[in-house]
Amino acid sequence: MAPRSGTDMPSPTIEDYLHAIYSLDGEGEVVISARLARRMRVTPPTAWATVQRMARDGLVTLDGKKVIHLTDKGRRLAEDIVRRHRLAERFLTDVLGLGWADCHEEAHLFEHALTPRLEERIVALLGNPTTCPHGSPIPGLGGRLPADLVPLAAVPPGEEATIEFISEELEEDADLLRYLERGRIMPGRRVVVKEVVPASDLMVLESEGQPVPLGLKVAQKVRVRRSG
Repeated sequence: MAPRSGTDMPSPTIEDYLHAIYSLDGEGEVVISARLARRMRVTPPTAWATVQRMARDGLVTLDGKKVIHLTDKGRRLAEDIVRRHRLAERFLTDVLGLGWADCHEEAHLFEHALTPRLEERIVALLGNPTTCPHGSPIPGLGGRLPADLVPLAAVPPGEEATIEFISEELEEDADLLRYLERGRIMPGRRVVVKEVVPASDLMVLESEGQPVPLGLKVAQKVRVRRSG
């Protein structure tokens, strides 16, 4: 891991935007300003102004359809930011015992203290982890989101699936993560879809013998591997 120069690092706000763009792209989303605004929880004009600033700084480009793409420079910075964040999450949960639902927010603070030397020590301590606790791949450590995963919302009633990945969009809501944790809707856990009620925007899962109601919009952001 190459040393980071303080003069090369963007502001915390730009770091957050780089992180969001990288994550959206990694989840297969088309990155447009409106979608980025929702992920960042800001108004569309605020997101658009920041994207224009990032374009002037050579971090992103915009194509003819106003789709946002990271430049080589932007991607290098984004990978560094995301790697530190996801390693921080893994360290906080696996070593310090912080709750699965709380590590995302705390990692935003902890990640800024990680130097390349500390990163290397954490990677060695954790045995070269490839994903964060929520299933997101850690850049530079060989992990990637498998292409055969499908949204939980697409699994029909009666079918079993294994949770593999929770979108970072859901990670921003700690109360929702606590609900998922209580229901054992977590990477590595198996669930059975018992019922889908589109009119109510709801599906009911069975997890470890217990019913777990889940909104379809949330289930769309959970990726699973179908059984069989």
